[in-house]
Amino acid sequence: MKFIFFFISLIVLSACNEAKKPDNSVTPEVPEDQALKLNGTWEMVGYYNYVDNKVTDSFQPHLGQRQVKMYTDQKVMWSKNVPSDSTEWFGYGSYKANENELIEILEYGSEMMRRIIEEKQEFKYELVLEKNKFSQIEVDDDGNRLYSENYKRIE
Repeated sequence: MKFIFFFISLIVLSACNEAKKPDNSVTPEVPEDQALKLNGTWEMVGYYNYVDNKVTDSFQPHLGQRQVKMYTDQKVMWSKNVPSDSTEWFGYGSYKANENELIEILEYGSEMMRRIIEEKQEFKYELVLEKNKFSQIEVDDDGNRLYSENYKRIE
C-alpha cells in the first residue's frame, strides 16, 4: 500500500514539474563576459520621446504588439508583430556597437522595410547598454535625442 501511495505521489510531482511554463518576466542569467554585449535575444518594452534631450513622455507597445531583436557576434535580426495591421515588419543585417553607439546595416527585410532600405541601409543610434536592458536612441544631425526604443533581455 505504501508503495502505491509513493508511486502515485511521484507521478503527481512529475506532472506538476512538466506543467511549469518558462517565466519571461524573470531576468535570465547572463555570463559576465556577455553582460555588456548585445549578444542575445531582446524584447522591446517601451519608447521614450525627448525634447531638449530630456524624456518628455514614455509609452509601452500596444496590447498584443511585440518587437524582438536577436544579436549574434556580427548579425542582427528583428521582427515586429502588430496584430491590428496586416503589414509585416522584419529586418536582417549586420551591426557594429561600441560603448555608446549602435549602427545597424540592413541587408533585407519585409516589403515595407525593403522600401526603407532602398533609401537608407545604415541606421545609427546612441546606445545605452546595461546588463539586461538597452536603449537605442535616435538622434538628429545636431546630436539631440529624439526618441528611443527600450529593450529587456529575454535570453
